[in-house]
Amino acid sequence: MQYQVPQFIEVEDKIFGPLTLKQFIYLAGGGGLCLLFFTLLPLYIAIPASIPVAGISLSLAFYKLNEQPLINTLEHAFTYSVGSKLYLWKQRELSDQKKEVASTVIPAAAIVPKLSQNKLKELSWSLNIKDQIKTTGEDRSSEGFKI
Repeated sequence: MQYQVPQFIEVEDKIFGPLTLKQFIYLAGGGGLCLLFFTLLPLYIAIPASIPVAGISLSLAFYKLNEQPLINTLEHAFTYSVGSKLYLWKQRELSDQKKEVASTVIPAAAIVPKLSQNKLKELSWSLNIKDQIKTTGEDRSSEGFKI
């Protein structure tokens, strides 16, 4: 006996023309609320009040964020902001490969050269000579000044 397997189960059925039931409910609710604004409120208040309602109802009906309906995104954002949060931090153990790499890395202290008194004097002397060249414009490095 053969059974027919349903396909395209993610696609909602179009009930009201090109609209699904959810899209129709969002648009009908937004349209009804806008109609209520126009009948009960003055025109200069009804227009600014109905623009956000129309925008929200249109976006709920048609806009998808990351291939998900906007209502799902709003629901997840609401439950995240209202729900309790538990923050955990657990230090992870390094894997064997990372331990090998970490042990073979040369420490930074081994790379930095040590400064002896003679090197410090030479460096100070060369800086003084460069300063004299900049201020006087003449090169006295060949005269053999020593500190």
